Amino acid sequence: MAGNLLIVFLVVTDRHLHTPMYFFLGNLSFLESCCSSTVLPNMLSNFLIREKSISMRACFVQFFTFALLGGAECYLLAMMSYDRYLAICKPLHYATIMNARMSVQLAAVSWVCGILVSTSLTMKVTELSFCGSGEIDHFFCDVIPDIRYISCSDTHSVELHSFVYACVFTFPPFILTLSSYVFIIVTILRIPSTSGRQKAFSTCSSHLTVVALYYGTLMLVYLLPRSRHLSRINLCPPLS
Repeated sequence: MAGNLLIVFLVVTDRHLHTPMYFFLGNLSFLESCCSSTVLPNMLSNFLIREKSISMRACFVQFFTFALLGGAECYLLAMMSYDRYLAICKPLHYATIMNARMSVQLAAVSWVCGILVSTSLTMKVTELSFCGSGEIDHFFCDVIPDIRYISCSDTHSVELHSFVYACVFTFPPFILTLSSYVFIIVTILRIPSTSGRQKAFSTCSSHLTVVALYYGTLMLVYLLPRSRHLSRINLCPPLS
């Protein structure tokens, strides 16, 4: 939280950082701060007290907010990769294409897409019936992985819709990000000097690492076949 809020403060106050790259970085840091604020308070309270419970209304609010931020981050990472693509592959046209207005519009599209995916998923989940209390095997209320634990009606339709939503809202920004980095890597390899290649790669290596970690965990949780307990997902082979 401190690191993300510090980045937001520096991007806002330092005029030298009023560039598209740092504008998107500030948006990402603000988004991550909101995401941590959505999950951490209730999780920490569960660690400190014995009664680990959450109301159904609070559960839906947490899910809606988390889905909004997750959907927005997918597209924001894609916008950042597009920004790096223009900076490295189209340097002479970068200032003309990626101006302040374009940066604001791309960031706004990311947030709007997050609102759309969270609203559609939440409305679909509210069509289910919920009977009494239930126990979920999770540290926060992410309804899609835990919907079988808290609903007493058939959840296959909602799970199918959630998979479709995940594909529709995840694959377009993923393809855009992947395409951008294919062109970026090809362009970097064509740079004759070693120092030039290192400088070009250093501007996007950290973002590429974040993209790999984010989409890896996203696909692991939401696109793999459902397991009764998330803790049963074991990526390591058994010892002989």
